[in-house]
Amino acid sequence: MNTNISYVETIERYQDNRAQIKQMLSSILEAITDPDLLSSETYRQHTINNLVKVYPYIDMLYALSPSGEQDGDNAVATKLKNKSKPVISGEKRDRKHRPYYQATKNTDDVVVTEPYLSVTDGSLVISAAKKIYDGNHEAGFLVCDFDLIELISALMGDTKRKKFLPFFHFIYCLIVVGLLLVMSMLLFKAFSEILHFFGDIYNSSLRPFTAIIFLTLALSIFDLAKTVLEEEVLMHKDIFRHSSTRRTITRFISAILIAVSIEALLLMFKSSLGDGKHLIEAVWMMLGAVGLLVGLGFYVYMGAKAEEILLTTKYKSRLRKQ
Repeated sequence: MNTNISYVETIERYQDNRAQIKQMLSSILEAITDPDLLSSETYRQHTINNLVKVYPYIDMLYALSPSGEQDGDNAVATKLKNKSKPVISGEKRDRKHRPYYQATKNTDDVVVTEPYLSVTDGSLVISAAKKIYDGNHEAGFLVCDFDLIELISALMGDTKRKKFLPFFHFIYCLIVVGLLLVMSMLLFKAFSEILHFFGDIYNSSLRPFTAIIFLTLALSIFDLAKTVLEEEVLMHKDIFRHSSTRRTITRFISAILIAVSIEALLLMFKSSLGDGKHLIEAVWMMLGAVGLLVGLGFYVYMGAKAEEILLTTKYKSRLRKQ
């Protein structure tokens, strides 16, 4: 299973493109309605091997008797065979209670199911099934399972980008390691200043502020590293959804905002204890933090309003299609 997209987002994409998906899967299954596929496991395996070259989101192909019992084992795509977790055999499995069998036995059209979790390998799949005739005789049913996550990626034109994801993750991890190294050096400087302060407590009135500056900078860099790691490596980021980009920008700007605010406050304190020559700079820095906060609030508000309009439009479009 593709690890960089969630089930919820996949189902949402499916709901947005339900008609196109069903039409595409129906055309694939219509093209392979050969009665010989019901009786020959070798032929089914040969067929799926050829199909996967064109449609890489196909998982498996199998045949059912008219009574709903599976004839032979699953013809499985190579990608599933290479998984560490073995694919469960389906031979002689009773599938007459499965939705695709119940829907297909009363029609000659291709039936496409709603998304469900496969008991064979645990992935989120969608099945297409069709009744097959040998002459005028009902010979059985042909069923094809499709990996919905890979199907959505192909439909959205996102397959090439996903091939580069391991490389992107590697680069992001290097950046995170670099940020954590810088943070470690700042922490070392901060605790060095604290130790020196306790060693000369009467002549080090400004030394605590220096330590706080190093600590807050370390905190900001750690927050930035944590944000990059979570947003770009650990969590799925849907590049087609505006809220994902807005979330990343909000977290990034928030980390900077906290650092600027603390530095401005410390500069005010240092100026108050010293000659006050940097007080104006501290005020301007605080005003800059306020402006950054106002701008961030406006950005979040406008982004949320835009997404609300987009979701409302999609919902109305769905109702019209139904």
